[in-house]
Order: sequence, then C-alpha cells, then structure tokens
Amino acid sequence: QRGVPVEIIKLYGSIELAPIVGLADRIVDLVSSGKTLKAHHLVEAEVIAHSTARLIVNRASLKLNHQVITQLIARLDAGCRQMNGRPRSRKAR
Repeated sequence: QRGVPVEIIKLYGSIELAPIVGLADRIVDLVSSGKTLKAHHLVEAEVIAHSTARLIVNRASLKLNHQVITQLIARLDAGCRQMNGRPRSRKAR
C-alpha cells in the first residue's frame, strides 16, 4: 500500500535478533507486553493488525467431551485473569 519494496523471509525462534545481526531492517512479530522489544532495544513502528486467540471445537467434540473442554476453558480463564486481570470474552458456546 505504501510502495515500500519488501522481501519476506520466514524466520523461526528469536526473530528480534534479525535487525541486530543485519538480516533484516524491519520485522513483523506478535507483541504482547513489549518486554522483548525493550530487551533488544527495538521500538514498535506501527501496528499493522490486531489478533486474538480462540479456542475452537466442533459441535460433536463439544458434546462428546463437554466436561474436559469446560475444565480447559476454566483453566484458560484463570490464567488470563492471573496475567492481566480480565477474563476472556464469552461470545459463542
């Protein structure tokens, strides 16, 4: 959209090191707290997308494994609250 020529290179692991070792001028990464960016002296230039994590099960699996899935959801909720004080969004069941 901006006319900036790019070459996309798939990297795995600590991609924050790519600019430091001269492998890339810029990187695209998922950022949660920003601690890793700060640790590597990087700054967020622009938000290019927002994402969310979803637990998805098919209806048959939900019926057959309802108790196990409900327990998993409860554990995930507890983990989310512990991390940031907010439970997950409860959209569809």
